[in-house]
Amino acid sequence: MAETINWAALLLTIMASVGLLLSRDWHWRIGFLATQYLCAFFMLQTHWPISMAASKLVAGWMACVVLGIARLNSEKRGEEDLSIPQGRLFHLLISFIILVVTFAVSLRVTTWLGISLPIAWGSLVLMGLGLLQLGITLDPFRVVIGLLTILCGFEILYATVESSILVTALLAVVNLGLALTGAFFLITVEEERI
Repeated sequence: MAETINWAALLLTIMASVGLLLSRDWHWRIGFLATQYLCAFFMLQTHWPISMAASKLVAGWMACVVLGIARLNSEKRGEEDLSIPQGRLFHLLISFIILVVTFAVSLRVTTWLGISLPIAWGSLVLMGLGLLQLGITLDPFRVVIGLLTILCGFEILYATVESSILVTALLAVVNLGLALTGAFFLITVEEERI
């Protein structure tokens, strides 16, 4: 049963991560980010107690709310996409390449760490597509989403080797700190444009 949930969470993680790259509307991006945190909750509950996994979900959704409110308050008139290559086909092709590479690497990670394939692949997909998000954009909103995606993938992988409550709390604080920093930059950049 747990393995089926992990495979379903992996599939939803892949769809949400690719959706983050392809979407142009910030509402959808917040929704995809919240979906990633929900999938991380299901993947984490196989290694952590449900209360610790729920803290990851709550911290992630709080980060989504902070970013959503900041984006709503800094609503741009003619929203321009500041990604370097702007074609959706390019983003889809690079996403596919990252999926293939992370699958190959996750086969090794499963033997090194002794974890299941969906958890290893899901965490590596999040880290890979988060790095891609960072590499192709100049928009502070998408940069923060990329950083949160990388951190979410890292936390899933780290949860397999460490189950400390203090580390979980510190990672939740880092998530919220990144969201607050991103909100600050969103509002500051918009005020400079006015």
